[in-house]
Amino acid sequence: MKHPASRELYAYWQELRGRRPAPERSEIEPVAIPGILSEIFILALDRAARYPFRLAGTRVCALFDRELKGVPFLELWDETSRRTLADLLAILADEWVGTVAGVSAHNTEGQAIDLELLLLPLSATRPALQRSIGVLAPLKAMPGVGASPLGALTLGSRCHVGPAVEKRLLPRLLTPRGRRGFIVYDGGRS
Repeated sequence: MKHPASRELYAYWQELRGRRPAPERSEIEPVAIPGILSEIFILALDRAARYPFRLAGTRVCALFDRELKGVPFLELWDETSRRTLADLLAILADEWVGTVAGVSAHNTEGQAIDLELLLLPLSATRPALQRSIGVLAPLKAMPGVGASPLGALTLGSRCHVGPAVEKRLLPRLLTPRGRRGFIVYDGGRS
């Protein structure tokens, strides 16, 4: 994780979850993480609704120059990234495995922007209440955030995170749709 907000949220999430796969949504206390609230968002893990934002911090909303509450998360992404993100969110919901990823975009002025995405599961008493907490933040300071909103996001490199990965229990692999080819997975000898 490159962005300080991602590292802080992940450490807080780890502390809250203890030995469980994920903490409860009700355990998240904004006063415990005041410095990163503007970069945090919460998604409803509702596949049919395309994972709508339940809330989004001010800096996340400023990236797109609009309020994101209720907006489907997948709407922010280019077509290729949408399919992969839907798969990553399904893994998150079904297997309690988070993801950290590089993201690229262009603002309306054509400037390339690099961001970091962190998605972590939150448990719930009922499947309809299942959520994900995350961070979406630019890796470099963006002067005039909101003056030139971002266009479609493109998913870059990604890595699974969480207790299942730490125990060497790998989540199901994402298979490329409609194509065959050579795929390199990180690994190797210790």
